[in-house]
Amino acid sequence: MRVKSIMNMFIIFLLVSAIFLPGTVSHAETQGEPDVRIGVVPTAETITIGSEGDFTIETKESGETIYEGSNEDATVTLESTADIETLFRLQAGSTTSQAAIDEWVALAEAEGYPTYLEPYLEFTRLLIGEFSLDATWGEREVFRQEVISKGLAGGDSFWRQITTVDGETTIKVSGANGEVISEEAVVITSSTNLVKMNGSNYRGIGEVGFNSSGTLAGINEVNIDDYVQGVVPHELPPEPFGGLDAVEAQKAQAIAARTYALNNLGKRSSDGYDLLPTTADQVYGGYDNEHPISTGAVQDTKAVVATYDGELITTVYHSTSGGFTANNEDIWNSPAVPYLRGVPVSERGRALENVPTLEMFKNHANSRSLRAKKESFEADWSRYYRWNFEWTPEEISLVLSERFNTDVGEVLEINVLERSDSGRVYEIEFVTENGTFYEQKDQIRWALQYINASGNPSPLLSTLFFIEPMKEGNDVTGFKVYGGGWGHGIGMSQVGAVGMAVKGWSYEEILKHFYQGIELELYY
Repeated sequence: MRVKSIMNMFIIFLLVSAIFLPGTVSHAETQGEPDVRIGVVPTAETITIGSEGDFTIETKESGETIYEGSNEDATVTLESTADIETLFRLQAGSTTSQAAIDEWVALAEAEGYPTYLEPYLEFTRLLIGEFSLDATWGEREVFRQEVISKGLAGGDSFWRQITTVDGETTIKVSGANGEVISEEAVVITSSTNLVKMNGSNYRGIGEVGFNSSGTLAGINEVNIDDYVQGVVPHELPPEPFGGLDAVEAQKAQAIAARTYALNNLGKRSSDGYDLLPTTADQVYGGYDNEHPISTGAVQDTKAVVATYDGELITTVYHSTSGGFTANNEDIWNSPAVPYLRGVPVSERGRALENVPTLEMFKNHANSRSLRAKKESFEADWSRYYRWNFEWTPEEISLVLSERFNTDVGEVLEINVLERSDSGRVYEIEFVTENGTFYEQKDQIRWALQYINASGNPSPLLSTLFFIEPMKEGNDVTGFKVYGGGWGHGIGMSQVGAVGMAVKGWSYEEILKHFYQGIELELYY
């Protein structure tokens, strides 16, 4: 009997957004450049705001000026008679079904587990358990495996720090020129058009308001292209990735980032902003992290977005494909998306004979241990183009025992049962002395974790790998994996885009290679 580690009832992946792009000409004629709101400080009890020039702080709703300063920081503090508590809670899944929510809550409460429901878009996130911030990873992992075994969470469940506020809250602004209390969110503008939040400079305006938990959120509201200028240098740094020689890759990244932002406006509206400045959305560093090459790429592609059948596409991307990108349905539990098709990241065409082989992995001159074929656009740029790792018998037993919440004993065989067209492992089998276990798709990375330099388990870098037993005579002395790439492998390979740009491909050719059948259009 197969051991299932995914809670199919509750885990829902939202891939295609509902934003409609009616048409370039009509859209551009009816609106200017949109703004985007980034939760640069998602949750805090104190946030500093200010500017190196003259600045004004106003209440958001009434527009009343409550503080003025120059070249200083003011402190914004959550003033409350409420109980404020931050705990680790396990996010078990999400659903739109009220019946599923009610059933899950009833099952959890029948087992004596505390639950917490969090609205998110049209979904409700299901969180279970409460642990203090002092709780160790080991303590929390025991609990996670316990609720997984009872069908209340999936193998891809994860811990979040959730802050709750019980009571009335206000905002206190204090600085060199005095202090004032506000019941509203406050907004800061500056004569320099640059505002500071917790020491970092951002274009546009700053805002401190309340998030869905009742704590403070520091928000930067800025136009789309200024936002993208703060994203591209983080997501694809010009140095060391090609500099001016790879400027077309910078342009491709700019269009991907712009499309993503526009496609996700309102995504986190319950917290008062659209996007997070992290890999949960896109890494955003604001003004301080802008780079002239990236800025030029953003300006040269101003307003350009990627569309399919007139709608903004989901511009997912990853660091390194390892030689062949993936179909979205081969990695995630989502319907096939026509523009997210697996493609080779090389100059040798689409033939499946170019999918990486075990021999290619084994013979690669620059394979990196986790404790060179020159035909690929990635080989010169990514340290994780090829990698390898070895588990001792004790390590592989520990990793799988933790994954499947049982003592698997000795691991006898690890067999790849099915591969997708990109060469990625689609289904894997773990044969042990205490049973046979299975995993599929991207969850394989979490089942087959490696032990990193700190001695902690870490998800395998990708599902593009081969695994073999290491033997002395007939005895298995461990297992060795040979792999390539870093990330889910869907959509644009960032370092692949760099290699293509250096070899003369334009940003349009790069994007249309990684996102099949798309068009590039002006959005505003």
